[in-house]
Amino acid sequence: MSEPKKSPARDLLETPKNGLDRISDSERAEMKKFAVDYRHFIDTCKTERETVTHTIELAEARGYKPYVRGMALKPGDKIYFNNRGKALFLAVIGEKPLDEGVLISGAHIDSPRIDLKTSPLYEDSEFAFFKTHYYGGIKKFHWVNIPLELHGVVAKKDGTVVNVRFGCDPDEPVLVIADILIHLAGEQMKRPAAEVFTGEALNALVGSEPAHDDDGADRVKLAVMSILHEKYGIEEADFHSAELTLVPAMNSREVGFDGSMIGAYGHDDRICAYTTVRALFDIEGTPAHTAVALLVDKEEIGSVGVSGMSSKTFDTFMEDICEGFGVPLRVCYENSCCLSNDVAAGFDPNYPASFDRRNASRLNYGMGITKYTGRAGKGGASDASAELMARVRKVLDDADVVWQMAPLGAVDVGGGGTIAGIMANRNIDTVDAGVPVLSMHSPWEIISKLDLYMTYKGLHAFLTSK
Repeated sequence: MSEPKKSPARDLLETPKNGLDRISDSERAEMKKFAVDYRHFIDTCKTERETVTHTIELAEARGYKPYVRGMALKPGDKIYFNNRGKALFLAVIGEKPLDEGVLISGAHIDSPRIDLKTSPLYEDSEFAFFKTHYYGGIKKFHWVNIPLELHGVVAKKDGTVVNVRFGCDPDEPVLVIADILIHLAGEQMKRPAAEVFTGEALNALVGSEPAHDDDGADRVKLAVMSILHEKYGIEEADFHSAELTLVPAMNSREVGFDGSMIGAYGHDDRICAYTTVRALFDIEGTPAHTAVALLVDKEEIGSVGVSGMSSKTFDTFMEDICEGFGVPLRVCYENSCCLSNDVAAGFDPNYPASFDRRNASRLNYGMGITKYTGRAGKGGASDASAELMARVRKVLDDADVVWQMAPLGAVDVGGGGTIAGIMANRNIDTVDAGVPVLSMHSPWEIISKLDLYMTYKGLHAFLTSK
């Protein structure tokens, strides 16, 4: 039988292939090992503060030193700057002068969650509750009837800061936002999904046993406050200077009979935070360009505040370093390049109308590159140039990274943004890159091990590129 006819022009066509069919056995083993390390990170880091603390521990174990303004630096030095315990900048000083630019990988470390209000604790019908205010874009019904942990800090007037982690130990109680039983939910079931629960109705159930040594009002509230005082040494007024949040009381798990995926809370965007810092940590020797990793806060609510990417704190950090080498910051920025490392919307065949099949990113097809974000007619988008896209393609292909294009859904269906536009506004060439995710912004997001590993591999290739 004759061979099928093949036109020489067929080589001009792109033929995407599942990444798991493209890797060697040795690389598959590395992928699995990397996934184990990542799962420890995502289970340890449930908030931005915990991420900063844990990452500093990892950095110091690898020889990174806290940066102090005026510190003399030389190629090969490893430094970090802790921005108020909620954002972190790390760098390895490269061989080339800073007027040739730096290479930046930036991720955010906040995730959608349920924050406590500033006066949260109250009693109603002999139940104690926390009043809450959700943080970031969520489907409110996702957060009802699931076990919740309490994480955060309480800053007291005497200057002490108390760390709070409650519900993490398997032997500890958990908290919950209760739903009405289906038998009495007729009116509720008629509402649109966005209105099934209002923000004010997301009240967490935190106790039901009254104080036995008191005959006054709010005995259940009193009993709960007594427990918190005994455990953390706080009073009710201390809630006014606290940052406390409810997160799912679930650790990561492998997903699928084949264990090829990982389900966890907070993949968006701590999966990108981990791949960013590991790509930096695993640089051997001194890189050509200074390599910088950013872990920033508040992206889910607009990158605002002193710990968000819009803050001048990063500019101050970079300006201090540039001044030490006699380089104007603006010159460094105009020759720099950034991968805004954020998750992509993975194609889900159960919801095909929300995607463009010909352009959607897919699990197991590798690191996702998102040329532009925004809404409708690219409103609010950061749109990377063709030249930058070509540069990134070459870096990834030269390093044998499995990668794909990753636009955010079908036109006019929705949209979103990242820190890319904020970096680009600094006159830094920037494009989004990250891991495709299913069920993004839910309490239980899903990613593939292959995409996790390839994103790390791609970021490492970028940070060590010439």
